[in-house]
Amino acid sequence: MPIGDGTEMMDTLYPIFRLSEERFEVVVAGPEARTYHGVMHEIPPQENVPWDITREQPSYHIRATEAFSDVNPADYDGLFLSGGRAPEYLRYDEDLLGIIRHFFEHNKPVAMVCHGVELAAAAGCLQGRKATTVAKCALDITQFGGTYADDPFVSDGNLVSCRTWHDYALLFKPFLKLLQKTQVMGNGASEQVHA
Repeated sequence: MPIGDGTEMMDTLYPIFRLSEERFEVVVAGPEARTYHGVMHEIPPQENVPWDITREQPSYHIRATEAFSDVNPADYDGLFLSGGRAPEYLRYDEDLLGIIRHFFEHNKPVAMVCHGVELAAAAGCLQGRKATTVAKCALDITQFGGTYADDPFVSDGNLVSCRTWHDYALLFKPFLKLLQKTQVMGNGASEQVHA
């Protein structure tokens, strides 16, 4: 799971805990192995002046135990692209883009939520693919040759996507099925595998 400063914490912590419950080891990676600042995004309810877009505020911190440059994607069975503002600058990291391409080229399970789509788009992996994301990121799919669906959840081969963490109830069963299928096919040799 790639992260950076500005990672949305609900997008990120829920998958870490949910995948861990199924005995997948989630390895968190960043530009460097260090602690990063998370954020919370929400459209505030009942504001005097309504918000057209999410408001950002500080949230928890999260530690990346690996640097992108040290990750060998062949050692991993799946990829989870979480959202927040981090993808805005992570999409320029060539090490990360190479990791993402590996998962698509080898047809390994990939899940993405919200702004995580910016990473798959920058890696050139959405051509001919159908996906969903938060509406303000639809161009990240269509400008890169993909088809945007304004649905809570979309499954397209090895790629599963949802708009925001509010749609996670629809995302995780199909993503876990893909990971378990990969594990059965021999890509995950141990009882606890990497996602």
